[in-house]
Amino acid sequence: MLKLKRPLVFLDLETTGTDVAKDRIVEIAFVKMHVSGEVETLPSQENARFLIHPNMNIPIESSLVHGIYDEDVVSAPKFSECAHELMRFIDGCDLAGFNSNKFDIPLLAEEFLRAGVYFSLDNRHTVDVQVLFHQLEPRNLTAAVNFYCNKDLPNAHAALVDTLATKDVLLGMFQKYANTEKALPVDVEELERKSLYRKRADLIGNLVYNDQDEMVFGFGKHKGVSVKDVFAKEPGYYSWMMNADFPLYTKEVLRTFKESLQK
Repeated sequence: MLKLKRPLVFLDLETTGTDVAKDRIVEIAFVKMHVSGEVETLPSQENARFLIHPNMNIPIESSLVHGIYDEDVVSAPKFSECAHELMRFIDGCDLAGFNSNKFDIPLLAEEFLRAGVYFSLDNRHTVDVQVLFHQLEPRNLTAAVNFYCNKDLPNAHAALVDTLATKDVLLGMFQKYANTEKALPVDVEELERKSLYRKRADLIGNLVYNDQDEMVFGFGKHKGVSVKDVFAKEPGYYSWMMNADFPLYTKEVLRTFKESLQK
């Protein structure tokens, strides 16, 4: 069974789209599993929805997926108005979700930074249940709930429904593979390692670490090349990235790294 050293917060976002740098959150849900086993949710009622005004129109293509339209969020708070409440809920916690390492956590970080609330993965582990699921039984969340929990997933794409389902799937994985060669590590730090394709320096994988624990670029013409070497040979690349449409978190990692080189 899962062994927790601190609370683990499962999360799910419904958004205006899939671009981490440009799109916004329209609904959010957190499910906190305490070390004691107690479960706490935000929103606190199972059928409630924590809607957020995205400060932009919700594209109809996105609304058709999650069922949230512009008129549904007219009176909802903006992310900046509830950012501190959300940060208090996840403070001191590890994070988990379904495709969360590639999408939910990076986009959540963008919203926090945009609202002026500090967010960092330092001393925080992240577990992507989708990666674990695809390693073991390649399917989607609905199939995962059916496979591991022996039940259907009504109202998929309602954030709290999906978040609770993700928690149930992870716990179902522990039960199904207990005492087998597929058994999952019970420690969250080990789960994080298993659910990461590659160790990231930023959240989205534009900056990653190689086998020598060197920060390298994870994209483009310098993919796999040391960031330190690129900055030395092509100093304008830093300015280009800082002025281009990269996520705020990526830019913050770059800025901090560049400052460390100047010390």
